[in-house]
Amino acid sequence: MSEKLQKVLARAGIGSRREMERWIEQGRVSVEDKRAKLGDRVEPHAIIRVDGRVIPIPKTLPERRVLAYHKRVGEVCTRSDPQRRPTVFDHLPKLHRGRWVAVGRLDMNTTGLLLLSTDGELANRLMHPSQEIEREYAVRVLGSVDDEKLRQLKTRVALEDGPAHFDSIRDAGGEGRNHWYHVTLKEGRRREVHRLWEAVGARVSRLIRIRYGPVRLPRGLWTGHWEELDRAAVVALLAAAGREPTNRKSS
Repeated sequence: MSEKLQKVLARAGIGSRREMERWIEQGRVSVEDKRAKLGDRVEPHAIIRVDGRVIPIPKTLPERRVLAYHKRVGEVCTRSDPQRRPTVFDHLPKLHRGRWVAVGRLDMNTTGLLLLSTDGELANRLMHPSQEIEREYAVRVLGSVDDEKLRQLKTRVALEDGPAHFDSIRDAGGEGRNHWYHVTLKEGRRREVHRLWEAVGARVSRLIRIRYGPVRLPRGLWTGHWEELDRAAVVALLAAAGREPTNRKSS
């Protein structure tokens, strides 16, 4: 039975479905020695190459593993960086099969929870806007923020890529001009938290992601370190992504 090419590659742990779609568009993928295109479907025994290298498509699914990583300031979320900056992948456990796929990104100056999985299809669903998975951030804001600005942030703010808002804002205290808030939203647009606050005349001086869907940043997990999620946490993520547990092992 044929399947979409990007789905097969994602399931094999090569990357997320979105990433595979970009690689196909860039001409990096071939099927039976012919350049692949978006929309291609492949049979189970097709010979698939990425950058000229044959990709083994396992008959059995690799073990599904999910990590919670505490990202440091200064790290980027790409596998290799032309500027040779440190990446989040530098600190992850080695895999004998497949590779780690990041669930979304955090910008270089943002710290906190980053999920990574060996299941590219799961990572894709967790990122997809249709799932409306909530992200929660602790944000330190510099500047005066009155009730009207908070109301605006929870209602509608015009950004250059379309309107946006926080689903919730909770006062988390602070002294002087620096004040902490916990905010939630269900999107992953570029620098969205920063841009929302800037739109009402405030500046974000620190940003920490503390939750992604049902998973919170583990207490005591130092920056630059990771913790593997247990089966109950993985099952909760599968439910958030609209998937049922399969015959894969879930750590």
